[in-house]
Amino acid sequence: MRAAAKHGTLFVIGGAVYVAVELLFRGHSHPTMFVLGGLLFVLIGGINNWFPWEMSLLLQGLIGGVTVTAVELAAGCILNIWLGLGIWDYSNMPLNCMGQICLPFSIAWVGLAIVAVLLDDWLRWRLFGEDEPRYTII
Repeated sequence: MRAAAKHGTLFVIGGAVYVAVELLFRGHSHPTMFVLGGLLFVLIGGINNWFPWEMSLLLQGLIGGVTVTAVELAAGCILNIWLGLGIWDYSNMPLNCMGQICLPFSIAWVGLAIVAVLLDDWLRWRLFGEDEPRYTII
């Protein structure tokens, strides 16, 4: 039960932060982005649980960036193509795939994933008494 509450809390925080980032940079968001952001925050936060703490922060960011890109492609195919919601469209971006993902944003997700790793680790330490964060940059 405690693990479910912890993951639920992290999901809500991640969803809220993701929507806030979209509002800041795009000026609008969509309710499904709260769910997507929460899911991604929990997944990215799990990197330190599934891999050793000694893993470099840069590698965690790369894994997180690939995770975001893969989930964004799956969500885009469902939400934008299949359901026709038109939440985002990267068709005019270079090196895009079906307008759902593109290289420039995939690179940006690496940076955002590093921020998510840092925030998740800090929250787990301060709110849930987990290990104090420690990092190797490269």
